[in-house]
Amino acid sequence: MAEKFVHHMLRGLGQRIEHRGEVVVIGLGRFGSSLSSTLIDMGHEVLGLDESAKRVQEHTELLTHVAQVDTTNIDALRQVGVADATSVVVCIGADVEASVLTTAALADLEIPNIWAKAQTEAHGRILARVGAHNVVFPEAEMGSRVAHLVTGGLLEYVALDADFALVEMAAPPELVGVPLGDSDLRRQYKVTVVCHKPVGGAFTYADRETVLSANDLVVVAGHRRDLDRFAAST
Repeated sequence: MAEKFVHHMLRGLGQRIEHRGEVVVIGLGRFGSSLSSTLIDMGHEVLGLDESAKRVQEHTELLTHVAQVDTTNIDALRQVGVADATSVVVCIGADVEASVLTTAALADLEIPNIWAKAQTEAHGRILARVGAHNVVFPEAEMGSRVAHLVTGGLLEYVALDADFALVEMAAPPELVGVPLGDSDLRRQYKVTVVCHKPVGGAFTYADRETVLSANDLVVVAGHRRDLDRFAAST
Protein backbone atom coordinates (compact mmCIF):
# COMPACT_ATOMS: atom_id res chain seq x y z
CA MET A 1 0.00 0.00 0.00
CA ALA A 2 2.77 2.42 0.92
CA GLU A 3 4.58 1.82 -2.38
CA LYS A 4 1.41 2.46 -4.37
CA PHE A 5 0.93 5.71 -2.42
CA VAL A 6 4.51 6.78 -3.16
CA HIS A 7 4.05 6.24 -6.91
CA HIS A 8 0.91 8.37 -6.87
CA MET A 9 2.59 11.08 -4.79
CA LEU A 10 5.69 11.48 -6.90
CA ARG A 11 3.63 11.40 -10.08
CA GLY A 12 1.46 14.23 -8.79
CA LEU A 13 -1.89 12.40 -9.32
CA GLY A 14 -3.63 14.76 -11.73
CA GLN A 15 -0.94 17.42 -11.76
CA ARG A 16 2.12 17.58 -13.99
CA ILE A 17 4.72 17.49 -11.20
CA GLU A 18 8.35 16.62 -11.83
CA HIS A 19 9.69 15.56 -8.45
CA ARG A 20 13.19 16.63 -7.45
CA GLY A 21 15.33 16.49 -4.34
CA GLU A 22 14.34 15.12 -0.95
CA VAL A 23 10.80 14.12 -0.11
CA VAL A 24 9.78 15.80 3.15
CA VAL A 25 7.74 13.63 5.52
CA ILE A 26 6.18 15.49 8.43
CA GLY A 27 5.12 13.29 11.33
CA LEU A 28 7.08 10.10 12.01
CA GLY A 29 4.36 8.00 13.61
CA ARG A 30 3.27 4.63 12.20
CA PHE A 31 2.13 5.93 8.82
CA GLY A 32 4.93 8.48 8.39
CA SER A 33 7.56 5.95 9.43
CA SER A 34 6.24 3.32 7.02
CA LEU A 35 6.03 5.84 4.20
CA SER A 36 9.55 7.10 4.86
CA SER A 37 10.99 3.59 4.91
CA THR A 38 9.31 2.77 1.62
CA LEU A 39 10.69 5.94 0.03
CA ILE A 40 14.20 5.03 1.21
CA ASP A 41 13.83 1.47 -0.12
CA MET A 42 12.80 2.93 -3.49
CA GLY A 43 15.98 5.02 -3.63
CA HIS A 44 14.63 8.43 -2.64
CA GLU A 45 16.17 10.80 -0.11
CA VAL A 46 13.91 11.69 2.80
CA LEU A 47 13.87 14.59 5.24
CA GLY A 48 11.81 13.48 8.23
CA LEU A 49 10.39 16.09 10.60
CA ASP A 50 8.65 15.61 13.94
CA GLU A 51 8.11 17.64 17.09
CA SER A 52 9.05 14.61 19.20
CA ALA A 53 12.75 14.33 20.02
CA LYS A 54 12.26 10.61 20.72
CA ARG A 55 10.87 9.91 17.26
CA VAL A 56 13.56 11.98 15.60
CA GLN A 57 16.23 10.01 17.45
CA GLU A 58 14.63 6.70 16.43
CA HIS A 59 14.84 7.67 12.74
CA THR A 60 18.35 9.17 12.73
CA GLU A 61 19.96 6.09 11.21
CA LEU A 62 17.00 5.24 8.99
CA LEU A 63 16.40 8.41 6.95
CA THR A 64 18.61 10.74 4.95
CA HIS A 65 18.01 13.67 7.32
CA VAL A 66 15.80 14.18 10.37
CA ALA A 67 15.02 17.21 12.49
CA GLN A 68 12.91 18.13 15.49
CA VAL A 69 10.73 20.99 14.29
CA ASP A 70 7.48 22.75 15.13
CA THR A 71 6.04 22.33 11.66
CA THR A 72 3.18 24.75 12.29
CA ASN A 73 5.83 27.53 12.32
CA ILE A 74 6.57 28.68 8.77
CA ASP A 75 9.93 30.19 9.78
CA ALA A 76 11.01 26.87 11.31
CA LEU A 77 10.09 25.12 8.05
CA ARG A 78 12.19 27.61 6.09
CA GLN A 79 15.16 27.05 8.40
CA VAL A 80 15.30 23.31 7.64
CA GLY A 81 14.95 23.86 3.89
CA VAL A 82 11.33 22.83 3.35
CA ALA A 83 10.70 25.89 1.17
CA ASP A 84 12.90 24.30 -1.51
CA ALA A 85 11.04 20.98 -1.53
CA THR A 86 8.86 19.72 -4.36
CA SER A 87 6.92 16.99 -2.51
CA VAL A 88 5.83 17.13 1.13
CA VAL A 89 3.62 14.66 2.98
CA VAL A 90 1.85 15.68 6.20
CA CYS A 91 1.47 12.48 8.21
CA ILE A 92 0.47 14.08 11.53
CA GLY A 93 -1.96 11.80 13.32
CA ALA A 94 -4.48 12.77 15.98
CA ASP A 95 -3.50 16.44 16.34
CA VAL A 96 -5.90 17.89 13.77
CA GLU A 97 -4.96 21.49 14.56
CA ALA A 98 -1.26 20.82 13.94
CA SER A 99 -2.12 18.94 10.74
CA VAL A 100 -4.17 21.85 9.37
CA LEU A 101 -1.73 24.58 10.44
CA THR A 102 1.20 22.66 8.97
CA THR A 103 -0.60 22.18 5.67
CA ALA A 104 -1.49 25.88 5.56
CA ALA A 105 2.15 26.81 6.20
CA LEU A 106 3.26 24.57 3.33
CA ALA A 107 0.70 26.25 1.07
CA ASP A 108 2.09 29.65 2.09
CA LEU A 109 5.54 28.38 1.09
CA GLU A 110 4.02 27.46 -2.31
CA ILE A 111 5.11 23.83 -2.17
CA PRO A 112 3.93 22.39 -5.52
CA ASN A 113 3.01 18.85 -4.35
CA ILE A 114 1.41 18.73 -0.90
CA TRP A 115 -0.09 15.47 0.34
CA ALA A 116 -1.86 15.22 3.69
CA LYS A 117 -3.24 12.40 5.80
CA ALA A 118 -6.78 12.90 7.10
CA GLN A 119 -8.58 11.22 9.97
CA THR A 120 -12.13 12.00 8.83
CA GLU A 121 -13.93 13.39 5.79
CA ALA A 122 -14.39 16.75 7.56
CA HIS A 123 -10.66 16.85 8.34
CA GLY A 124 -9.92 16.06 4.70
CA ARG A 125 -12.14 18.88 3.43
CA ILE A 126 -10.35 21.36 5.67
CA LEU A 127 -6.94 20.14 4.53
CA ALA A 128 -7.98 20.61 0.90
CA ARG A 129 -9.28 24.10 1.60
CA VAL A 130 -6.09 25.27 3.28
CA GLY A 131 -3.87 24.03 0.46
CA ALA A 132 -3.36 20.25 0.30
CA HIS A 133 -3.25 19.14 -3.33
CA ASN A 134 -4.12 15.55 -2.42
CA VAL A 135 -5.72 14.13 0.74
CA VAL A 136 -5.49 10.46 1.72
CA PHE A 137 -7.39 8.37 4.26
CA PRO A 138 -4.97 5.49 4.99
CA GLU A 139 -6.95 4.00 7.88
CA ALA A 140 -10.16 3.90 5.84
CA GLU A 141 -8.37 2.47 2.80
CA MET A 142 -6.65 -0.20 4.87
CA GLY A 143 -9.93 -1.04 6.58
CA SER A 144 -11.61 -1.58 3.21
CA ARG A 145 -8.72 -3.75 2.01
CA VAL A 146 -8.70 -5.93 5.13
CA ALA A 147 -12.49 -6.32 5.02
CA HIS A 148 -12.23 -7.78 1.52
CA LEU A 149 -9.41 -10.11 2.54
CA VAL A 150 -10.94 -11.52 5.73
CA THR A 151 -14.40 -12.17 4.30
CA GLY A 152 -13.45 -14.31 1.33
CA GLY A 153 -10.80 -16.27 -0.52
CA LEU A 154 -8.83 -13.26 -1.71
CA LEU A 155 -5.05 -13.16 -1.21
CA GLU A 156 -4.63 -9.48 -2.06
CA TYR A 157 -6.91 -6.53 -2.77
CA VAL A 158 -5.74 -3.28 -4.40
CA ALA A 159 -8.20 -0.43 -5.00
CA LEU A 160 -7.26 1.57 -8.10
CA ASP A 161 -9.96 4.18 -7.53
CA ALA A 162 -13.33 4.48 -5.77
CA ASP A 163 -15.00 1.80 -7.89
CA PHE A 164 -12.30 -0.31 -9.56
CA ALA A 165 -9.85 -2.79 -8.10
CA LEU A 166 -7.46 -5.67 -8.66
CA VAL A 167 -7.69 -8.87 -6.61
CA GLU A 168 -5.32 -11.81 -6.33
CA MET A 169 -6.85 -15.21 -5.70
CA ALA A 170 -6.51 -18.91 -6.38
CA ALA A 171 -7.87 -19.92 -9.77
CA PRO A 172 -11.59 -20.72 -9.33
CA PRO A 173 -12.56 -24.29 -10.29
CA GLU A 174 -14.85 -23.07 -13.07
CA LEU A 175 -11.86 -21.50 -14.87
CA VAL A 176 -9.55 -24.50 -14.62
CA GLY A 177 -8.83 -26.57 -17.71
CA VAL A 178 -10.57 -24.39 -20.31
CA PRO A 179 -9.25 -21.46 -22.38
CA LEU A 180 -10.23 -18.18 -20.73
CA GLY A 181 -11.84 -17.10 -23.98
CA ASP A 182 -14.31 -19.98 -23.65
CA SER A 183 -15.12 -19.41 -19.98
CA ASP A 184 -17.79 -16.71 -20.47
CA LEU A 185 -16.22 -14.89 -17.51
CA ARG A 186 -16.61 -11.37 -18.90
CA ARG A 187 -20.30 -11.80 -19.80
CA GLN A 188 -21.28 -13.58 -16.60
CA TYR A 189 -19.34 -11.57 -14.02
CA LYS A 190 -18.05 -8.49 -15.93
CA VAL A 191 -14.49 -9.06 -14.67
CA THR A 192 -11.22 -9.83 -16.49
CA VAL A 193 -8.28 -12.11 -15.64
CA VAL A 194 -5.27 -9.85 -16.19
CA CYS A 195 -2.44 -12.27 -15.42
CA HIS A 196 -1.74 -15.65 -13.85
CA LYS A 197 1.03 -17.47 -12.00
CA PRO A 198 1.58 -21.23 -12.35
CA VAL A 199 2.93 -23.15 -9.36
CA GLY A 200 6.69 -22.59 -9.19
CA GLY A 201 6.52 -20.01 -11.98
CA ALA A 202 6.20 -16.26 -12.30
CA PHE A 203 3.26 -14.03 -13.15
CA THR A 204 2.63 -13.60 -16.87
CA TYR A 205 -0.08 -12.01 -19.00
CA ALA A 206 -3.33 -13.88 -19.54
CA ASP A 207 -5.17 -13.93 -22.87
CA ARG A 208 -8.06 -15.79 -24.48
CA GLU A 209 -5.90 -18.87 -25.07
CA THR A 210 -4.65 -19.14 -21.49
CA VAL A 211 -5.61 -22.38 -19.73
CA LEU A 212 -5.38 -22.30 -15.95
CA SER A 213 -4.39 -25.19 -13.69
CA ALA A 214 -5.93 -25.96 -10.30
CA ASN A 215 -3.18 -24.38 -8.21
CA ASP A 216 -2.56 -21.28 -10.32
CA LEU A 217 -2.89 -17.79 -8.89
CA VAL A 218 -4.78 -15.17 -10.90
CA VAL A 219 -5.11 -11.39 -10.76
CA VAL A 220 -8.60 -10.24 -11.69
CA ALA A 221 -9.70 -6.67 -12.53
CA GLY A 222 -13.17 -5.21 -12.31
CA HIS A 223 -15.61 -2.92 -10.56
CA ARG A 224 -15.86 -3.58 -6.84
CA ARG A 225 -19.39 -4.93 -6.86
CA ASP A 226 -18.61 -7.30 -9.75
CA LEU A 227 -15.43 -8.52 -8.05
CA ASP A 228 -17.30 -9.14 -4.80
CA ARG A 229 -19.96 -11.13 -6.66
CA PHE A 230 -17.29 -13.14 -8.52
CA ALA A 231 -15.29 -13.87 -5.34
CA ALA A 232 -18.44 -14.95 -3.50
CA SER A 233 -19.27 -17.44 -6.26
CA THR A 234 -15.94 -19.28 -6.08
